[in-house]
Parts: sequence; structure tokens; C-alpha cells
Amino acid sequence: MGEFELIQRYFAVAPCAQGGDGVVRGIGDDCALLALPPAEQLAVSTDTLVAGVHFPAVCDPFLLGQRALAVSASDLAAMGATPMAFTLALTLDQANAAWLEAFAKGLQQMAAACTLALVGGDTTRGPLSMTLTVFGRVPAGQALTRAGARVGDLLCVGGELGDAAGALPLVLSQRQAVAEIAEPLLARYWSPRPQLALGQALRGLATAALDISDGLLADCGHIAKASGVALQIEAARVPLSAALCALAGHEHALACALSGGDDYRLAFTVPPERLSAVQAQWPEVRMIGQVLAGQGVQLLDAAGLAIEAPRGGYQHF
Repeated sequence: MGEFELIQRYFAVAPCAQGGDGVVRGIGDDCALLALPPAEQLAVSTDTLVAGVHFPAVCDPFLLGQRALAVSASDLAAMGATPMAFTLALTLDQANAAWLEAFAKGLQQMAAACTLALVGGDTTRGPLSMTLTVFGRVPAGQALTRAGARVGDLLCVGGELGDAAGALPLVLSQRQAVAEIAEPLLARYWSPRPQLALGQALRGLATAALDISDGLLADCGHIAKASGVALQIEAARVPLSAALCALAGHEHALACALSGGDDYRLAFTVPPERLSAVQAQWPEVRMIGQVLAGQGVQLLDAAGLAIEAPRGGYQHF
């Protein structure tokens, strides 16, 4: 199977490659063409996933297709952007028809869930990896950024944390669990749901935001640095799922939430008077701390005393 036959058979004919809102020209030319409504800005993000680093070298290609796109789409949620399109650069050690068919189906399912159109990319031979670039649009001046948190704001997260990190021993077949525990955790690892609607709803309400990919503590550190403030997190307020606690115990579950990564939920700061409006529409949102003068991230125990935080989030180098 040649490169162009591969693209045509598994990707160009996919429903997500048939255009979408703002897509003037998709697959078939040297560049895709996207049209933005007046007074809107283009949001762009790129992520690379490498076998053995970001996912097990041997895994279900359908689930991998879902995960690959969700990871990138979550960056659009963090900016409050409306999804438009994405490109896929896929490096394969071989053109396996069954693998490609399953991967393309998983990719399509997540593309439909995120309303993203596939508009181009590339294929090449080599160790398995994929680079996805996502495009979104946001009204000029309304994008959520990491800078903007103010002293007195509340620190919130978009739901329970730590499930994906807690699922890793299951993903790697290092341990087993009964279905009612394993299935929700594995779903959070393989099929994260980018909080796109929440991100768009936070425009004009949140003062700063990002998606949690490298661990709550590490990512909150980015908000603190960009905003020139300190973030204080109350460990007892960090939301944990029953499945994660059942698998790992509360102490390890909290460590997964604080530094495990791969959550792809939003962390954001909001003035106290706006929190009720957010939670009325998004009851899963939890307030976990506050913004103070200073720098860095401080973790408090149930008595309000500062405690040593677990190691920081994932770093490649």
C-alpha cells in the first residue's frame, strides 16, 4: 500500500475529512484554507505523541486514535476556543490495514465529539508517532490565557482528577481490577473528553485557565508564574473519584491527582462572585483553593497547614 492510497483509503474519505464550519478547502491541496468570522482570532496548538513515551507501544489503535486527538483538542478548551479543524502527521513502521482502519475509526469518533474537521497532514515511515495540530476560533480579546489571575480569585478545576494517572498500571497490565473500578479509569486514560463547552462558557468569567496535562501542581505553577501570583491548594478539596480511591487508596489517589497528569480537565481562576454562575451550569466544577500575593504553588492539609507537595509533573528532559 502506497502513501497516497493509505491517505485516501483511511483518512480522506472519513466523515471528519468532508469539511466543516470555516473549512474552505481541506485535504487535496498543498495547504488547507480556513475562514474566520469577522473579529475572531485563530487558536492553534500542536502535540506530538510517541510510542513508548506517551502511550504503550502495543495498544488498541481505536483507543489510540481517540486519545491522540483528545489530547490536542483539550488545548482549544483551555483557551475557550470553538473547534474548527485539525491536521495529522502520522509516522508508521508499517502500513497495517487492520491497524489503520481501527485507528481511523477512533480518530473519527473523537473528531465528531469535538466537532473537528480533518484538513490535511502527512504520512511517513519510521517509529510509531503522531503529530496533531488543532485549529479553533475565539472572539478577539476573549481568549483564556494563563496570565490574568488576580489576588482574591478562587482556584477551580473542572472535575475529578487523577483517574488517568491511576489507570496507568492497568494500561501497562501491571495490575488488574474488577470491571466497575477498571472501566471508568481506563476510559479516562484512553478517551478523555476535552472540556470544550466549559472553556467557551468561561470566556468573560475566568481570569486565567489551562488544561491539566502534566499534573495539577505543575500546571498551576504555570498560571502562578504567568500571572505573577501565588496559588494555594487545599488538598482536602481536590476532587477524587470513588474508582480511583478504591484502586489506589486515598493517599496515592491524591498523589495521582496532584502530580500524575493526563487529566485534560480545566484548571482556572475566577472572582468569588462569579463562581456560583459557573457551578450552576457546571456542577462538576470544584473550588480547590485561592490566589494570593507571592509566587509559586502552596499545598495545605486539612488543618490549613502547609505540607510538602509530591514531586512535580511530567517533564521530557
